[in-house]
Amino acid sequence: MCGITGWISFDRDLRTEAAVLDAMTETMACRGPDDRGTWVQGPAALGHRRLAIIDLPGGRQPMSVDTPHGSVALVYSGETYNFTELRRELTGRGHRFTTDSDTEVVLHGYLEWGEQVAERLNGMYAFALWDGRQDKLVMIRDRMGIKPFYYYPTPDGVLFGSEPKAILANPLAPARVALDGLRELFTMVKTPGHAVWDGMAEVEPGTVVTVDRTGVRHRAYWQLETRPHTDDRDTTIATVRSLLDDIVRRQLVADVPRCTLLSGGLDSSAMTAIAARQLGEHGEKVRSFAVDFVGQSDHFVADELRGTPDTPFVHDVARTAHTEHQDIVLDAQALADPDIRAKVIRARDLPAGLGDMDASLYLLFRAIRDQSTVALSGESADEVFGGYLQFFDEEARRGGTFPWLANFRRHFGEDAEVLRPDLLASLDLDGYVADGYRTAVSGIRRLDGESDFEYRMRQICHLHLSRFVRVLLDRKDRASMAVGLEVRVPFCDHRLVEYVYNTPWALKSFDGREKSLLREATADLLPKSVYDRVKSPYPSTQDPKYATALQDQAKELLAQPAHPVFDLVDRDRLHRVAHRATPVNTQSERRGLERALDLAVWLDMYRPDIVLV
Repeated sequence: MCGITGWISFDRDLRTEAAVLDAMTETMACRGPDDRGTWVQGPAALGHRRLAIIDLPGGRQPMSVDTPHGSVALVYSGETYNFTELRRELTGRGHRFTTDSDTEVVLHGYLEWGEQVAERLNGMYAFALWDGRQDKLVMIRDRMGIKPFYYYPTPDGVLFGSEPKAILANPLAPARVALDGLRELFTMVKTPGHAVWDGMAEVEPGTVVTVDRTGVRHRAYWQLETRPHTDDRDTTIATVRSLLDDIVRRQLVADVPRCTLLSGGLDSSAMTAIAARQLGEHGEKVRSFAVDFVGQSDHFVADELRGTPDTPFVHDVARTAHTEHQDIVLDAQALADPDIRAKVIRARDLPAGLGDMDASLYLLFRAIRDQSTVALSGESADEVFGGYLQFFDEEARRGGTFPWLANFRRHFGEDAEVLRPDLLASLDLDGYVADGYRTAVSGIRRLDGESDFEYRMRQICHLHLSRFVRVLLDRKDRASMAVGLEVRVPFCDHRLVEYVYNTPWALKSFDGREKSLLREATADLLPKSVYDRVKSPYPSTQDPKYATALQDQAKELLAQPAHPVFDLVDRDRLHRVAHRATPVNTQSERRGLERALDLAVWLDMYRPDIVLV
């Protein structure tokens, strides 16, 4: 895992731009605390920050090979889990390796197969190759978009980076956000390719982007395809288990300490139990970590989303799987700490708006990093197997919008209520969502003979896998890499995603519950409490001290009437909520405070040019 960046300028020799390349590279220092390197040759300049995971002494980057017709250089972020098999195949084809790293395998894979190397990789990755034989840049991102990757076309080439901050460190890329960028910020729809920053784009998941003197071209090497599913229930359950066993075994490979993220839900519990069994075969124990809040278990109040606290279930799994477990217990002061808010926003490059859930994730990862470098997560199992409430909600099933937005206001309040009314009118967020939804569902193919209900459920599954999961994967990557922790996501293996996506909804929910296939595939490993537990989302603090701290910080912000945040935020509404006599007690009000404070920090930190026309 690492941070990558680069600059291609066909009209100049970038050897004179070492200072700019260094500045771009150093923005990735948190992603790669172990090493740094740059490579410049004529129009190409590549930068790399390394987090050493495999072949600690031998995986330095940028990595290059000189050929009779020009050099080929690579900067790579991520992991290729099938690199051992690929290395064996390439060795048989005459390639010789000087390291044990997966990076060198990817480089030689490109020399052998060109851009088609992407189809052969199993993993999470974002990498760029400068091919001096043809004077072109090749950028490739993994199928599910686990690793972030951005680029910014320039008049004579392109800038790229793992994160926008690397690109914004170059004077050619101004920090500017237009109306469409704000729309993306406040709608939770994750438009493919959209980067919020004006002029910048994402390399889309499953895509190869090439840049040469003639311009920029895109080629999708993978997409979620509709196929018939012919396996019966027992075969499907057995196949899911077989895939999970292989995936976890591959993703446990590392030359550094590993652990699992354990929430006590079905997803993380199944993954942790599989890992514990596999490591137990070699006399090892899994280390597991969970987040908790001071007093949460003792004073928990159930609501529509969260019916039970996590900790009792976490401890059941830790006992059953014999893990070395540790709870990371956070208090309201840490969650509301303005310094932590700033670190989260710096990690995300944007005011993402998930408040204490972003802060707690960052603090959890920071605590884990003191003891482990690699963590396995249950992220994305809900999208793959159908775990969210909206999969079973009649309003969401009727369609018309993204299913997670159908009852969003009821659970969380109106995300954009914090904005000024005149700005809201200009943004027309409802129209933006409607346009995005029509585009998103237009390309989802229906099977011959598929019922209306099954096709609608296929659409809901596809939307979660192609849109919603990318929000969560980006959040996970930024929070973890901000502290130099690599988080792997076994449930995002494309083989599992393809297989389960094409199982009919009747199979995905054969017992009338969420994630039926995953539950039965791992039933032999789970404590009964977890087997029977209803889905509970990522936890959020219930401590009123947190809300009070937000109100106090909002009052401090209101004391700065000239702050640019009030070009965006409704000052009167913020004043009403901040000066309530009692702590805020609704999700809408709390989210409004968090949004306003996030926006203020972001504006101070990045000083973006906000274009409201």
